[in-house]
Amino acid sequence: MPAPEPPSSFALCDHERVGFLLRVLINTVAIYFAATVVPGLTIGGVLPALGAGLVLGLINAIVRPILVVLTLPVTLLTLGLFLFVLNGLCLWLTAQLVRGFVVSGFWAAVFGALIVSVVSWLLTAFVSDRGHVQVITRSDARRLPR
Repeated sequence: MPAPEPPSSFALCDHERVGFLLRVLINTVAIYFAATVVPGLTIGGVLPALGAGLVLGLINAIVRPILVVLTLPVTLLTLGLFLFVLNGLCLWLTAQLVRGFVVSGFWAAVFGALIVSVVSWLLTAFVSDRGHVQVITRSDARRLPR
């Protein structure tokens, strides 16, 4: 009789990991779309797009909050418009770390970050963190508290 396996912390149905992987895939699609729309952004294929999606997700989770806090006075003076520059900086940093993903200038980075933000927002608007598609129907709207 074989010994039972110890419980693993890497469960396949772990909702946090599914949500993270889903966000990486959404970033990948958004970056690939931005590279086709914005002149100055080039992507060398699906693998560099997947790497860029992963790196951009990590940069947005770790580096971007620090930059937002450090540049808060400038962001307040520009009424939030400096956040576009920060997003472009994060996209440029992603391009510096991922081979096969090139951002050729400041405006390409800013417009590319804007496209990536809009596309990822649209895609995540319909998907929860657990990976389930959420659809709000008319009957659900009536049950919401007022």
